[in-house]
Amino acid sequence: MSVPGAVVVVDVANVMGSRPDGWWRDRAGAAARLLAGMPGLVGEVVELPEADASGEPAPRAARIVRIVAVVEGQAKAVDDVPGIDVVRAPADGDGTIVEVARGLEASAALLVVVTADRGLRARLAPGTRALGPTWLRDLLDR
Repeated sequence: MSVPGAVVVVDVANVMGSRPDGWWRDRAGAAARLLAGMPGLVGEVVELPEADASGEPAPRAARIVRIVAVVEGQAKAVDDVPGIDVVRAPADGDGTIVEVARGLEASAALLVVVTADRGLRARLAPGTRALGPTWLRDLLDR
C-alpha cells in the first residue's frame, strides 16, 4: 500500500495545554516530555481522520517523514531533540507556525499541523491538514 509522506508541524503550547497535567508549573519540562516521544513517530505509517476540516477527501493514512515542533515562551528553553526539528518562536507561536507551514507547503506531499486553535487553523493554506492534539497524544500514548 502506497501512502503519502507527511510533514507534521506541532503547536507544542496547544498540545501541552490540551491535558491538565501541571504543565504550567514547568513549561520547558512539559515541552521536553512531550517532545521526547516524537522521534519514535518518524517513519511510522499512521491513521488520519477521513476528511480535513473543509470536508474534502483526504488520505486515510500517511508515513510521517518529518516532525517540526514549534515552541514559544518559557518552553523555548527546551533542549533540541535528535530526530525532530525544534523551532523556537521569536515572538508568537501562531505566527511562527504559519510561517513554517508556508515554507513547507511546496516540499511536503502532505502537510499536517497539529493544533486545536481555530484562529491558527483559519490562517493555514488550503490543503494543509489541521488535526487536533488528541490525534498526536493518542499516537504518543500507544
